[in-house]
Amino acid sequence: MPVPRVAIVGRPNVGKSSLLNMLASERVAIVDPTPGVTRDRVSTLVDLETADGTRVVELTDTGGFGVYTAEGARYDDVGADLASLTKDIESQIAEAISSADIILFALDTQAGLTPQDQHIAKLLREQRLGRRQRADELVPVHVVATKCDGPKWETHAYEFAALGLGEPLMCSAKNNYLRRAFTEALIALLPPEDDTSKRPRVDLMLAVIGKRNVGKSSLVNALAGEERVIVSEIAGTTRDAVDVLVEFEGKKVLLTDTAGLRRKRSFQGQLEWYAFDRAQRSIERADAVLLLVDASEKLSQVDEQLAMIVQKSFKPVVVVINKWDLVADRKNRRGNPMSASDYAEYVSKELKGLAFAPVSVISATDGTNLLETIEVAFDVFEQASTRVGTGEINRSIRKILDAHHPPAKGGKIAKLFYASQVTANPPTIVLIVNEPDLFTHSYRRYMMNRFREVLPYPEVPIKLVIRARKREDEPRLQLVEAQAEPERDAFDRALLAELPDDPDAYFFE
Repeated sequence: MPVPRVAIVGRPNVGKSSLLNMLASERVAIVDPTPGVTRDRVSTLVDLETADGTRVVELTDTGGFGVYTAEGARYDDVGADLASLTKDIESQIAEAISSADIILFALDTQAGLTPQDQHIAKLLREQRLGRRQRADELVPVHVVATKCDGPKWETHAYEFAALGLGEPLMCSAKNNYLRRAFTEALIALLPPEDDTSKRPRVDLMLAVIGKRNVGKSSLVNALAGEERVIVSEIAGTTRDAVDVLVEFEGKKVLLTDTAGLRRKRSFQGQLEWYAFDRAQRSIERADAVLLLVDASEKLSQVDEQLAMIVQKSFKPVVVVINKWDLVADRKNRRGNPMSASDYAEYVSKELKGLAFAPVSVISATDGTNLLETIEVAFDVFEQASTRVGTGEINRSIRKILDAHHPPAKGGKIAKLFYASQVTANPPTIVLIVNEPDLFTHSYRRYMMNRFREVLPYPEVPIKLVIRARKREDEPRLQLVEAQAEPERDAFDRALLAELPDDPDAYFFE
């Protein structure tokens, strides 16, 4: 069978998201005491450690059933009624249950059994949450007593056995009390493992980012072919970063729908900071990024800030112009119908730091150009993964220098001693020279433009490091000049190890 699916359900604030994060050993879902924080179903693949190795499971966190807005916070900062999301959130909970192999019913040990818990237990016993493919197929439900922070709470946890769903499992995500026992018990509940129960191969990880209401969730749903994430006119509906695995022509793509962002000074509370953090981490782990902008609006300061975040991540990016169907009747400056190339030119001028990035025009609502956009994402990832040999890099850069040499300064003339692409993803080029200051900002920009013409990665970010020759470089440089290939490889590894972590240390276009 495929990777077993485990859905975590329960009322708000019983620790569902904390439970998922504990099992995943990372902050996947946003944890906050505000009811209604989780809206979409948040899934992640987790390797559970066993005595014989690891067991892969897909864990899904769901919204708190029954309460979808915080007390006194039914309306957001622009007056939108958040209670209107109730049907969508309950639909997401039902979908998680419908596709699950096991349901973990989370209850708060320290709060005790509540009428709402009893109501949810009744719905689960009667299989009235979600729909199975076969009427006689009952999914097992297991009670999890969360917030069992020590031995004194175990007696309270056993009270949940009164629900008739068996002896409760216990754990504490706060201090990891009984974590090992809980994990072993969960593994024992999983269906038997076979060759299809392995972690699925992913060919491309794509982070979908953009400001609020630009159509990110609509795009993800259109590519997934189902209502995988909630789509609403209410700005800021998506909060967590939601992973969705889709397949195109035999290739698997992991799409990450992220929260729509706005200016930091407009953030309303801690939740938006959490969402911003999840979006940043989604960019960091992605192979490539789709930066969505709204064709029906002018590019904003938020679009520029997102472009800078992507630029500093050095991830390959496709600038995706969504809602193209809304501007079909617009005219350009010459009075002709607005074309995709017109908008691409506009984007290049406004987002100068991403002028190299390809631009794709789509409509998520009618499906225009979606698969072609994914193909472009695969292409830029392939470019970013390209490694050019040291010999070719040196020849290319010496030709660039010969064609247009850095200007001399104070009687000093720039000399190149060594050049190499020390790694890919992103392509990282290190130059060892006599005087780095002679390679001015404008000259580095000239070099970058020439790199894009002569090297096989014209549409992706390039890291460029120019440093002075050190005394300890001399012996290796002499061996490199003598075409000593092992020494050249060792030198490249040493250069790679000393690269700075700060993105501002590299040349920015």
